[in-house]
Amino acid sequence: MPYQVEDLLGLMDLEPLEYNIYRGRNRDIGTGRVFGGQVLAQALVAAKRTVEEGRHAHSLHGYFILPGDLDHPIVYFVDRLRDGGSFTTRRVTAIQHGKAIFNLSASFHRPEEGLDHAPDPPDAPDPETLRPELDYIREAADRIPEEVRGVLTQDRPLDIRPVDPVDLFDPEPRPGERMTWFRAIGEMSGGLLDHQAVLAYASDYGLLATVLQPHAVTVRTPGMQVASLDHALWFHRPVKMDDWHLYVIDSPTAHGARGFARGTIYTRDGHLVASVAQEGLVRRRSQ
Repeated sequence: MPYQVEDLLGLMDLEPLEYNIYRGRNRDIGTGRVFGGQVLAQALVAAKRTVEEGRHAHSLHGYFILPGDLDHPIVYFVDRLRDGGSFTTRRVTAIQHGKAIFNLSASFHRPEEGLDHAPDPPDAPDPETLRPELDYIREAADRIPEEVRGVLTQDRPLDIRPVDPVDLFDPEPRPGERMTWFRAIGEMSGGLLDHQAVLAYASDYGLLATVLQPHAVTVRTPGMQVASLDHALWFHRPVKMDDWHLYVIDSPTAHGARGFARGTIYTRDGHLVASVAQEGLVRRRSQ
């Protein structure tokens, strides 16, 4: 079944259940559990539903506690911690089967003028000169397990174009560095929250894969157990996700079955719009 940007935005359209309580649906992207970026994005939307107009998310800090069950909806409880003169703080707990699977602290800020600087992005080829990642996945369809082949090769809401693609099934050791272009496929006519939610969703893609690169393994290598443990995201400037963005990721360290990655996200004209950091479980089990 095709997965389009309208479907992704539909996942973010949470159902209100009670005061400060919302329910979200799930979508399988081939991981066998709820994608962490989905929970992060839905928790952001739940928090923003309780914030006054004119204040926008500037930072999110989340912890993944338990794997999400694809077959059951997720309920989001929002705590209104603070409504200040300039900043609003919210805490969100995501619940399944009576247990917390994720929690989020989010801060919102009213627009202000202030100091302004940022580094230039690294050089990268134009996205039009690169092939979509989905093309590489479809070409390797015969190597994908049959039970997830249909999900992994379906159309996607995001066009992701790697600068230097990795072979999921026969990787070579390479530095823990990665650059990809991405954008939503189709026009997004909604407000800033929609664009921030889609960026939050996309920001969870590729971080732990970068941790694995120096070790010549991928998430599809037999015996690899890979899962996000936490995720931090800072919005520096407004974002428009139906335009191209360059995601620059590096992994400075892995140790003790945990790996760390960080990323910066730039607009095509070179403005830094977001920064990301994540630690994840990267455990290689004996066969």
